[in-house]
Amino acid sequence: MRGEFSGLKTLILNENESAFYVHCFAHQLQLALVAVAKKHSEIVDLFTMVSNVVNVVGASAKRRDMFREKHADAIFEALNNNELLSGQGLNQETNLKRSSDTRWSSHYNCLISLENMFPSVIDVLKIVRTDGSCHEQKFEAKVLLTFMQSFSFIFGLHLMKRILGITNDLSQALQKKDQDIVNAMDLVKICKGRLQSMRDNGWDSLLDQVPFFCGKYHIEIPKMDDIFSSGGRPKRKAQPITNLHHYRVDLFVDVIDIQLRELNDRFNEKNTELLLCMACLSPSNSFSAFDKAKLMRLAQFYPSGFSEHDLKLL
Repeated sequence: MRGEFSGLKTLILNENESAFYVHCFAHQLQLALVAVAKKHSEIVDLFTMVSNVVNVVGASAKRRDMFREKHADAIFEALNNNELLSGQGLNQETNLKRSSDTRWSSHYNCLISLENMFPSVIDVLKIVRTDGSCHEQKFEAKVLLTFMQSFSFIFGLHLMKRILGITNDLSQALQKKDQDIVNAMDLVKICKGRLQSMRDNGWDSLLDQVPFFCGKYHIEIPKMDDIFSSGGRPKRKAQPITNLHHYRVDLFVDVIDIQLRELNDRFNEKNTELLLCMACLSPSNSFSAFDKAKLMRLAQFYPSGFSEHDLKLL
């Protein structure tokens, strides 16, 4: 519908220049998040592999029972080592969360559960790799193990968990049927600001968190000054880059920039101002949001409906 040349938006604008294009709020956010997955190959790989892991671990009742048993053992050990707090309502999660493309907050929950249950997932995949019922199952488990026990996977997991954590509150709020427009626009502004702050100041804390997680589960940590290797065939005439450049520029900065561009595009200044001006006509609380200046600005959005004379009268 939003096609630049022949979509519904273009056809309507050809008939009326004062038509404005505003997505459903929740749909805008989901489109922005989906854009990150579609525009960065490593994030595509991450979510594809995460989905495969969830499918393999939960493929049968036997594997689900095996996973619950491994996870219960892991919790018991962590409690004995004072690595977890005990109490009512704590440590009750026993299954990996599944993600859904229509509910992007589910991807956030999926990544959190995968991080929390990481050792149990690894244990189950090792069992499938050894005792799988066919060669295909053993091979798939082997591939998933190799991928999950790599620095690239752990880095991508923590990066996307942070980004989706920032957008999760906004995602939940925009899906409320009684959402207030002014509050929604404030949330969008806060979300953009937090993403920009993460881009400017969040690298060091992420680089501390990822190696800590890798060290805990004996995952090899590359030296940031070494030349980056993707593991595949090198591109011809491609300039060699360091691991630091790849993870900081090509992944960390690039993914956040894609997210910010999409949010800025879908929640642009014109649409935001239009919606805030419309909010002054809300009848809630005896029209408490009424604002004459915003009403005048709203009229200026429609020059074909309000001439200069009409604006003076208004």
